[in-house]
Amino acid sequence: MRIGALEDRREILAGLIGSDSRIQFSETMPGEANAIYHLIDAAGLEGMVSKRRDSKYRSGPTTNWLKTKSFTESELELLGVEREKGKPAFAPMAEPGTRKYVGSAFVSVKREMRERLWKRVQEHAGPPPKNMPKRPATQWVKPGIKARVKHLRGEEDLQTRRAGC
Repeated sequence: MRIGALEDRREILAGLIGSDSRIQFSETMPGEANAIYHLIDAAGLEGMVSKRRDSKYRSGPTTNWLKTKSFTESELELLGVEREKGKPAFAPMAEPGTRKYVGSAFVSVKREMRERLWKRVQEHAGPPPKNMPKRPATQWVKPGIKARVKHLRGEEDLQTRRAGC
């Protein structure tokens, strides 16, 4: 048996993982990658990993694997906007109604929308939330401004999410 072929490696791995294991062996999903990804995304899963069928095993970084992540949107409360020259703007965010910080999202919207956001932030300027560390470049806002934040599905908080609002 050639250990290098993907099918052979999958067969060996399936035999090593028992049915009572915490590890689950995923079956091959035939079909077009875009159609499979659509089903995975619709099911609310975090994403998928694809492997070239004709690839040989090689340790270390390789282009034979492709990880495709799913995103979701959450409505969060805007705590403020941090802007520093030469750096992307980002927004400290909270769970709605709590002012409890859950992380920051990069402000990745078109220029016109960024300008509207900044005007709104200035009109609603307020004190920082309790227990927030000092952040000199942050313009804090009064409670009540909500934003939709797109982030990686399956992450526990924005601190580990790649997000944009």
